[in-house]
Amino acid sequence: MSKFPKEPGKVAQVMVLLAAFVIVVAGMKAAEAIIVPFILSAFIAIIASPPYFWFQSKGIPKFISLLLVILVFLFFVLLVGYLIGASVNDFTSKLDFYEEKLSTQIDALSSWLISTGINKEEINVKNLINPGAVFQVLSNALNEISGLFANGFLILLTVIFMLLEVASLPVKLKKISSDPDKSITRLQSITSNINKYIGIKTAISLITGMLVTVFLTILGVDYAILWGVLAFVLNYIPTIGSIIALIPAVLLTLVQLGFVEALIALAGYIIINTIMGNILEPKFMGKGLGLSTLVVFVSILFWGWVFGPIGMLLSVPLTITIKIILDYSDETKWISILLGPETIE
Repeated sequence: MSKFPKEPGKVAQVMVLLAAFVIVVAGMKAAEAIIVPFILSAFIAIIASPPYFWFQSKGIPKFISLLLVILVFLFFVLLVGYLIGASVNDFTSKLDFYEEKLSTQIDALSSWLISTGINKEEINVKNLINPGAVFQVLSNALNEISGLFANGFLILLTVIFMLLEVASLPVKLKKISSDPDKSITRLQSITSNINKYIGIKTAISLITGMLVTVFLTILGVDYAILWGVLAFVLNYIPTIGSIIALIPAVLLTLVQLGFVEALIALAGYIIINTIMGNILEPKFMGKGLGLSTLVVFVSILFWGWVFGPIGMLLSVPLTITIKIILDYSDETKWISILLGPETIE
């Protein structure tokens, strides 16, 4: 009988790695209810750690520093949760009204197309745009975003424990690592880059949401705060997120105010996202924390399949985190380069 070689070949190693990857992904998908709040908590803890340590550097006791950070987090969650909850409920209660108005406008569009000489049998706009389905999708999406705040208490506790634990992490690394100084330096560098990405992305998204809110308020669109929060959340998804965020606002502007105002709303969204996403964000982010367009698209599909709509929101931060970690190992740096942007200097 032939025996297997003691050291498997490259093909066997790749197959084992792929099998392990499939098992890990299946496990993550099965444990979605636990993993998603944990990942959200980790990102929040990364954002909260600089002010947490800054307070301590100013002589504020550890417990008071933690309390201040948590109070800010609670205020943000409660405020945004209240604004979204009230707006979503009100929007849902008016779905029939908006659906009827959209249906009327679709009939008017059909009549105009027929008046231009198009045969009535050749066009049926309602087969292309179903008013009920359009607004039902919007309602479901908004309820999904509201669900981000449903696990607020669990996320809050996890963030607290993470912040308390982070101070002792260097001490633990010194005990378990053969080269403590190198391990600590690498950990600090990885954390710093992740913090930089999440911090810049959060700041850009927040400004984008505020600009959208102010713009739509001036235009007179209903639920301007809701669409601003939606723009803030979906801005974590490059390009696609901005497109998804503008659809409900522009559609509601069309129903509420008319075609001209809808074009103005569309133009405003394009200008805001062009300035924030294509000019300011690359300037502060730098190429080192970028991803190729293909990787962004694939990561959205992959993490969306694993964790659902919330996975789509977390897709790019998760992939960026993996890329940063891979970049600090000589054996995996080539993967980080492949995940990077199209042009690398």
